[in-house]
Amino acid sequence: MMRAPNSWAIAVRVPSGEIETVKHDLPRLSSRSRAARILFVRGVMVLYESLVLGFKALSWSAQKAVPEEEEEFTKLQLVGTIAFSVAAVLLIFVLAPLGVAKLLAPYIGGSSFSFNLIDGIVRGLLFVGYIWGIGRSKEIRRVFEYHGAEHQTIHAYEAGEPLTVDHIQKHSPEHPRCGTNFLLIVVFISLVVFTLLGRPGWVQLILSRIVLIPVIAGFAYEVLKFSGLHGGDRLGRVLAAPGLWLQKLTTDHPADDQVEVAVAALLAALEPEEVEEVKARGPVCPAALRALAN
Repeated sequence: MMRAPNSWAIAVRVPSGEIETVKHDLPRLSSRSRAARILFVRGVMVLYESLVLGFKALSWSAQKAVPEEEEEFTKLQLVGTIAFSVAAVLLIFVLAPLGVAKLLAPYIGGSSFSFNLIDGIVRGLLFVGYIWGIGRSKEIRRVFEYHGAEHQTIHAYEAGEPLTVDHIQKHSPEHPRCGTNFLLIVVFISLVVFTLLGRPGWVQLILSRIVLIPVIAGFAYEVLKFSGLHGGDRLGRVLAAPGLWLQKLTTDHPADDQVEVAVAALLAALEPEEVEEVKARGPVCPAALRALAN
């Protein structure tokens, strides 16, 4: 899946071996809304939108990859899936760390600082451990390879290079603006914020973890945006470094056919004049051009 300023597109290789693409306008929520330009608020909007678009992309790609077995999500199914996913995230990354902190904090002082420190460390370990664990699956590893293909294609596009497989394969599968970086920044900021809040009652503690998620997401988005815009500066590199390290778990070097799918998604997301600009640079991956023409 690729996003452009006003649209997003998906590409998938169907059982016949060809690549199919679909393009959608971005919801008004992010592409044309005034709120999308408000500092910190835009991060919350991007987080919500990314969840919705991600599930839609998975639904469409699954339906195309195995058309006789999969049906595209209805709106009710989409809402239900998102709700279940959010509930699972809250259980694993909010309630579980709090439970561990409650058990261990008395043994290292029992202060609010030690409680929140344990909570934050456990949350971070669960996050990294979860990514490492799912990465042991062959199917998820292939998803991570496509993730790397997306990043390499974006690197080549932003560098003004021809979008051929050979050019793209020279680039790193890690990218400083990746959503993985965003999630890791959320973990770090939550550790700081919750430590400053001290240790209120148990109910208030749980509610604060949930209610402050949008606030923390807003801050995390601005940090991610800053690091992406200042990637050449020392501060920008420092802010991006932890996320780039973590991407060694969430990305992998793709095969050539996976790069072709990533190029097809990028071309589908671009406006016609932008596609012509890409063609003017030099050769473009033939499989991606065929997908664009269909």
